[in-house]
Amino acid sequence: MPADRSPADPRPGDELIIDGRASVQFAAGRGFRFRVTTVDQKQTYRGWVWLGGYQLTPDGEARERREIFVQRSGLRFAPRLRRLR
Repeated sequence: MPADRSPADPRPGDELIIDGRASVQFAAGRGFRFRVTTVDQKQTYRGWVWLGGYQLTPDGEARERREIFVQRSGLRFAPRLRRLR
């Protein structure tokens, strides 16, 4: 989790929690971890952004490539996963 910036300014490589705070379509238990690969720079509705990336499994493995439209204010950094050696 980068301490020097807000999750509302996502960058490639960030892992975020996507849930109902980011968009109503991800509410009611439909949330997931998401690794950002692209941040679309096109103007959209104020406070919203298109992100490209991968939906992750609970252990951090990429499961599905997705493009999602989310509210910047609802984005949160995902906690770091503990990797077993």
